[in-house]
Amino acid sequence: MKILYAIQGTGNGHLSRARDIIPILKKKNIDLDILISGTQADIDIPYPITYQFKGLSFIFGKKGGIDMWKTYLRANTQRLQKEINNLPIETYDLVINDFEPVSAWACKLKNKPCISLSHQAAVLASKSPRPNKKDPFGKFVLEKYAPTTKQYGFHFNSYQDNIFTPVIRHDIRSMSCKTKGYYTVYLPAYGDEKILKILISIKNVNWEVFSKHNKKIIKRENVIIQPIQNQSFINSMANSSGVLCGAGFETPAEALYMKKKLLVVPMKGQYEQQCNAAALKEMGVTVIKSFKKKHINKILNWIEEDHIVDVNYPDQTESIINQLLRENLVSS
Repeated sequence: MKILYAIQGTGNGHLSRARDIIPILKKKNIDLDILISGTQADIDIPYPITYQFKGLSFIFGKKGGIDMWKTYLRANTQRLQKEINNLPIETYDLVINDFEPVSAWACKLKNKPCISLSHQAAVLASKSPRPNKKDPFGKFVLEKYAPTTKQYGFHFNSYQDNIFTPVIRHDIRSMSCKTKGYYTVYLPAYGDEKILKILISIKNVNWEVFSKHNKKIIKRENVIIQPIQNQSFINSMANSSGVLCGAGFETPAEALYMKKKLLVVPMKGQYEQQCNAAALKEMGVTVIKSFKKKHINKILNWIEEDHIVDVNYPDQTESIINQLLRENLVSS
């Protein structure tokens, strides 16, 4: 039995989840190949990669959203089409896809089933929360970016069948959490100077900022900025008084699991993050529309309050994988 596990390599969440899913798949009586496409991830996979593609990546900007110009410049459609056409997708008995476009479109073009195991599958589910402001184009992009034939999704709550609570990686589950009086910040869609300008103005509060835009440590008044690195970021979250981050999926889920105060800032023009923000707000998490001075009072209120959202995220990853394999005619 030959399986392809295809993973989106833009951002860190998909690869973080894959680090727990891959060893479960490897325990099965299968021949497993791994495909990664995309850029801008800061986490590696400690397993052999069969296919490494550039794929189709969205590039983080520095003003709260996607840098559409850089995204356009790097979107080589001729190269992407070649990657899709050259992938021998027909040699696999099952394709498991975590929002990865090359394998998804290869399957679609060759009329082969493609099974989604992703957060995006849950975001698109009919009973999952939506923002008040509709975004037809954003929803369209999310639906067409990596089309699949069957969906298993992860979300902050189990909103319907085949939607499961987050995969909390073992690195997080094994952490001993404390509160050391500083706040952890991860806002990859904002530049360091913009983040510094806001945080320095909030006196008597210490901040540990993790940056995609800087390769060295910067210390300025009450703020430390350092490059994003997996273990140091986990340690920072585990010992923080709270986490201020984008409205992605894995980082907010891990902060909630660690029982940390959470404040999220959804990226502009990013439909998935707007949906995530709607779900988190429904749960009682503080959400601000943008990281600007006009929202400083909301940040100060969040710092002053002690509200922590209680969640139950059991370790059910292996049972989900078993279900996926069983229901798709693969012996587990």
